[in-house]
Amino acid sequence: MTTIQGCAAPEQTVALPAGIDLSTQAVIQGVVSGAGTAYARLLDHSGEFTGEVVVSDEGIFRFFAAPGQWTVRIIAGGGVTKDIPVEARLGEVSQLAVSV
Repeated sequence: MTTIQGCAAPEQTVALPAGIDLSTQAVIQGVVSGAGTAYARLLDHSGEFTGEVVVSDEGIFRFFAAPGQWTVRIIAGGGVTKDIPVEARLGEVSQLAVSV
């Protein structure tokens, strides 16, 4: 029997996973550099927590979000926190580049 660890989420790469229909999605994704281990947290327009992912070894993160105003908070080692405002638009990939 094969054991699979984790939540079986798609691998985080810059390219969108196969089968993603951008006409029905708003995507926020980015690349974090200089962080080592980091987390990307998605906050709604009022600052409420919505979701969080571990940034991949290559620094990549991705969220599928409703259209509107969001904040991506990068949390890295050494107490580094960086907030990046972003607008998600239906049919588009909002691409962020974050250096910490």
